[in-house]
Amino acid sequence: MSIEIKIPKVGESISEVQISEWLKSAGDSVRKDEPLAIIDSEKTTFELPASDSGTLSKILHQAGETVGVGEVVAQIEPGAPGEPPTASPAAPPTAKSEPEPSPPQEASPQKKPKPESRPPSSAKSSRADTASAPLRAGAPQAASEKKQDTPGPEPSKPRAKEVAPDSAPGEPPRPAEARGRRSTGGAKSNGEEEIVPMTMLRRTVARRLVEASQSMAMLTTFNEVDMSAVQRLRQEHQEAFRQRYATKLGLMSFFVKAAIDALKQFPQLNAEVRGNDIVYRNYYDIGVAIAMERGLVVPVLRRAERLSFAEIEKGIGDFARRAQSGELQPEDLEGGTFTITNGGVFGSLLSTPIINPPQSGILGLHSIEDRPVARDGAVVVRQMMYVALTYDHRIVDGREAVLFLRRLREAVENPARMLLEI
Repeated sequence: MSIEIKIPKVGESISEVQISEWLKSAGDSVRKDEPLAIIDSEKTTFELPASDSGTLSKILHQAGETVGVGEVVAQIEPGAPGEPPTASPAAPPTAKSEPEPSPPQEASPQKKPKPESRPPSSAKSSRADTASAPLRAGAPQAASEKKQDTPGPEPSKPRAKEVAPDSAPGEPPRPAEARGRRSTGGAKSNGEEEIVPMTMLRRTVARRLVEASQSMAMLTTFNEVDMSAVQRLRQEHQEAFRQRYATKLGLMSFFVKAAIDALKQFPQLNAEVRGNDIVYRNYYDIGVAIAMERGLVVPVLRRAERLSFAEIEKGIGDFARRAQSGELQPEDLEGGTFTITNGGVFGSLLSTPIINPPQSGILGLHSIEDRPVARDGAVVVRQMMYVALTYDHRIVDGREAVLFLRRLREAVENPARMLLEI
């Protein structure tokens, strides 16, 4: 009996999703919990696993299609449970070609072993090509498959060509999350232009950014932070920190701590406008923006004021890994009272981040550069970073915004203040 593969429930407010990419093709053998497809929702991207081992017999909805939660998108013919070599269910398609060896048995006493020995090998190689080529479904691979199907003697070459388009020369194959343009169904190309439908996640991000710019009075103020003390502290304690907590001491934990310190002083930036009211929060759920090829996600560190440096670093590291592997859950992205985004990891020197509604502020971090600055009447070179605060001017005045950044700068430049809470 066939096993139905359904779209699982992915959140209270999500009723439909988009199939971004099939990782398996009809006829492929699959193992239990092996990813079959990549699914996009309004909030996150996740993998659709096989519920049992066997053969993927039918794909009912193709890449690019929008389907409802609970809808059947594929079927699996079950094989031997727990058996790694589940290729046995793939044997039925070859059953028609197997009677061919019977004539050679009759003709084998005569002198016809050689002509009859080639068809089975060529049939096996062509089946291997057609079964493996759709793993990277796309027009270039389909064309190369047809060309390689006729010669038959070199079945390994098509596989090499399937990987090459998705990775730079000399680099390992890029993960599914990094194949943004190629993974989405419905793409059109005329040779000069390529039209690719937006993923559901990208459409949601675009809509929310436009809503933010239309519904808020956003303004950005800037400051610069001397990162020398933090960098020295990280260098001095990095190895001991890593050995004790099994994670790296990064920059984000310092800025999360410093931001919470400043938010306590200026609670307007931790509040939201709700109708004609201002809702002040006495807890600090800090969103950390993570950029992916498929779109921007902002998982939330819950009650970050209670977290240690190590817990913050582990939490952010876990978010980053799960974002790239498609394992983030909708509840990881819900809520949040303030957001921090770090464009410096991509080399950004200065930017004006857009608020994540309904929040009232977002802190933008940038690259650290050696710059000449004046200290005690002398010009010295220090490791400096520009920081930007975009705020909702409806409830946050310029005075609070400027003082917020000054408080944050003082905390980062003198990390001991964060430990002493002064």
